[in-house]
Amino acid sequence: MSLRAFTLDDLVRRNALLHAGRPAFIHESGTVSHAEHAGRVSRLAAGLAGLGVGIGDRIAVLAPNSLEFCDLFGAAARLGAILVPVNARLSAEEIGHVIEDVEPAVVVAADAMREQIPAAAIAGSRRISLGEAGGGWSAFRELHAGGSREAAAPIDDGAGLLVVHTAAVGGRPRGAVLSHRGLMAAAQQAAACWALRPEDVCIGVLPMFHVAGIGLMLAAQYAGGATLVLSRFEPDALVGAIDRHRGSMLATFPPMLAETLAASERIGASLDSLRIVTGIDAPETIQDFEKRCPGARFWVGYGQTETSGMVTMSPFRERPGSAGRPTPLNTVAIVDEADRPVAPGQSGEIVVRGPMVFAGYWRRDADNAETFRGGWHHTGDLGRFDDDGCLWYQGRSPAKELIKPGGENVYPAEVERTLCEHPDVLEAVVFGVPDARWGEAVEAACVCRPGAAPPAQELIEFVGSRIARYKKPARIHFLADPPRTDAGAIDRVAVKRLYGAQ
Repeated sequence: MSLRAFTLDDLVRRNALLHAGRPAFIHESGTVSHAEHAGRVSRLAAGLAGLGVGIGDRIAVLAPNSLEFCDLFGAAARLGAILVPVNARLSAEEIGHVIEDVEPAVVVAADAMREQIPAAAIAGSRRISLGEAGGGWSAFRELHAGGSREAAAPIDDGAGLLVVHTAAVGGRPRGAVLSHRGLMAAAQQAAACWALRPEDVCIGVLPMFHVAGIGLMLAAQYAGGATLVLSRFEPDALVGAIDRHRGSMLATFPPMLAETLAASERIGASLDSLRIVTGIDAPETIQDFEKRCPGARFWVGYGQTETSGMVTMSPFRERPGSAGRPTPLNTVAIVDEADRPVAPGQSGEIVVRGPMVFAGYWRRDADNAETFRGGWHHTGDLGRFDDDGCLWYQGRSPAKELIKPGGENVYPAEVERTLCEHPDVLEAVVFGVPDARWGEAVEAACVCRPGAAPPAQELIEFVGSRIARYKKPARIHFLADPPRTDAGAIDRVAVKRLYGAQ
């Protein structure tokens, strides 16, 4: 390792020494201690090295949460490689784009998901199946057959560890490169703010292809604690697992928390071991949760993939409606359109500086120059600080609008591009509207070609057939004479106002 670095591999080794016999991961087949996890990581790293994987090589993973994913994460860190978790909810075309974008040396996939990967996207990659071998795929278990593997060369903690694709502001997702330094800083910060202990158990139900799922797991690891690895969200099974394993940390997106509370009432689970819950939810749901779980606190925050986690956070009850205060390892500011700081109470773009800021977008030099101008990471999000230093999130900037149904990121430009690929659609505007179940829903307004009148459901299914189905509009409006800006484009603000969007 590098002289002044602290990487994920250092964390794995430290836990094997200090918390050797304590559980690191709990999964459907049993428990893996920190010492056992370190051994698994070492053997897997040796197997991957035998395939030629080394510093800077990418390992793409398409799979549900699993113990194997956690092992791969550690093995990539040992080798100085970069893990690329692929969102399993994407369409085959989108999955192909993500994989082709990073040109992985190795692709690892669950058996049930192998068919989702276009053959052309993995033509130059070694293919590893988490299940059985066959059809050009080797079996993952064979990689564990070798000996242990020491780090081949010093790895600086500024090196990339993850590439997570996000921010499809131009119609295609970009890969955010997250470093060891950023992810370890996020884990250190969360462990300190939440006073995590080796006894803590993270409920790993959020997908690990999201930074929120990975971040909560890393915070537990930083504290020497454990993560219960769950492959899917099933409310009844979740509340039973929380009580059985004394889960203390949980992250959710709508409607997960409400459904968890309903399930606990239905089957009589106490949830009394929970003490830290975080995520996004309606104030009424958060208040209901804290009333029914008085020993727990719901933590609100602001962050994005590009900041490796939350850069502001506080207990919800300290300032309901806010996104909390800046965390110890970050400088967060609000700037105007000329990048000048604004006073408390004034709105502007949220900018961030500190060790958690990502290394940049994968192979996007022009985007990086724009994003990092002036020595700050420009988030594309709008907000304001109040006089007590609490951040109030106010949505995306017009150029980088974002819709979040159930915690997923949907960028209007991507859906608009897809709608306009339909032969009957001339123009489209996509926007978010409030939704009681999911927090936000996707809607669209379309201008059709002369003489065309496609059914709305046809356009909805057209989008769902080409990109992830969670991105398809719930409703489509048709515009014969749309409001326009002085430049002749559809006036997005006016259309949103017309259909009651916030």
